[in-house]
Amino acid sequence: MPDCSRVIVIGGGICGLTCAHRLKRLGAEVTLLESSDHPGGLIGSVEQDGFLFERGPQSFQGTAALLDLIREIGLEGELLEADPAAPRYVLRGGRLQKIPMSPPALMCSSLLGVGSRWKIVSEPFKHTQPPAHEESVAEFVRRKFGHEILEYLVSPFVSGVYAGDPEQLSLRSAFPTLEEWERRFGSILRGAMKSKPANGEKKKAPPLCSFRRGLSALPRALASDLGSSVRTGACVAKLKRGDNGARGFEIHVVENGMNETIEAAAIVLAAPAYVSAQLMQPLSTEAAQLLSGMPYAPVAVAAAGYHANQFSEAPDGFGFLVPRKEKMRTLGTVWNSSLFAGRAPESCVLMTSFLGGATDPALLQKPEEEIAAVANAENRRILHINGAPAVSATWKHAKALPQYNLGHGHIVQRLREVQSEIPGVFFSGNYLEGPAIGKCVEQALRTADAVHERIASHA
Repeated sequence: MPDCSRVIVIGGGICGLTCAHRLKRLGAEVTLLESSDHPGGLIGSVEQDGFLFERGPQSFQGTAALLDLIREIGLEGELLEADPAAPRYVLRGGRLQKIPMSPPALMCSSLLGVGSRWKIVSEPFKHTQPPAHEESVAEFVRRKFGHEILEYLVSPFVSGVYAGDPEQLSLRSAFPTLEEWERRFGSILRGAMKSKPANGEKKKAPPLCSFRRGLSALPRALASDLGSSVRTGACVAKLKRGDNGARGFEIHVVENGMNETIEAAAIVLAAPAYVSAQLMQPLSTEAAQLLSGMPYAPVAVAAAGYHANQFSEAPDGFGFLVPRKEKMRTLGTVWNSSLFAGRAPESCVLMTSFLGGATDPALLQKPEEEIAAVANAENRRILHINGAPAVSATWKHAKALPQYNLGHGHIVQRLREVQSEIPGVFFSGNYLEGPAIGKCVEQALRTADAVHERIASHA
């Protein structure tokens, strides 16, 4: 018989670490198995020649649940917040233009034509309803606001958040609130206004955050808190039901060339969907098929450090997005040293560009040096940089971000139904409720609570 409170969490990304952390706090006997030599998934901070690179996500939104977790693990003193007023830019006609962040700024902006600006301003005075079929983000924006807003505001934003294709991305799955507001109020802007707190207080947007020593501080602190409950270099070879049927599972693990079988009452699959698909095959063919059908976009991350005197004007703000219409391969560039202290030596600038994505997957077939050359050449052209970077680093992620494409919601719903038919198996991952770190934390905490409830009811 397996220990009635033992839980195995498979996958040491932010979802797995958060879930295991909560389970341990709730009193469960938990073991986290991570196949690589370090936890954290795509989150990784790299120090080189006084620069602090991030090989995956560059920052996170400080949601309530995530900030609570940070306080709980003692990282609050390391937290950094970016200036909320830091301007964001979009490239149009080879020139960076500020993205308008308020109605007055919108009306004065030259980023959009008069017709597009009028479509936004007049939207609250119109009444529309979503079509019966599931809309893509592109279809929704064209219907409501027109092609120019899609090209120069929405598509670049979709590339920046999901590395996705707006023609394929599902509005219902990626931005469910927008569809809900139109259905309930006939207008998304009217819906936004009616959804404000009843007391009239303005809801404060979550701050953009990082840590003094980079984002790796978060998975590192979670792993430290879990202590010996984390096992790295532990590859799960197979899952199967234990001899006692529905009450337990056997997890076959290969670690340091040695084979081991672990028994547990519950399993949390917190690995990427394509990894979980292989592991689920012996337990549920349908779950394996659902998981394997989730597409991922490839992303290359190219970081570059420069001397400040290489710029006619040092970058100031968040960074910029590049519409596909501009015929460049860079999706967007973050100005790290402008956002957070300690990212570059004095009188130096650090920036990180993202390339590839669902609209340009072929780019990741190139060697890292060629990808870096593309990013550096395009940044030089846009920002008028004099000369090559003093230091650079590039990472390729073949399956970086799950794509919330048309039909994604139905896949997730059916996966939840199948999960309920396999007592003791739980899923947690960025393919379920959103790829942002804050969303992952919230989903992982709910998963841990569900696991704890099951264990308690079967004790």
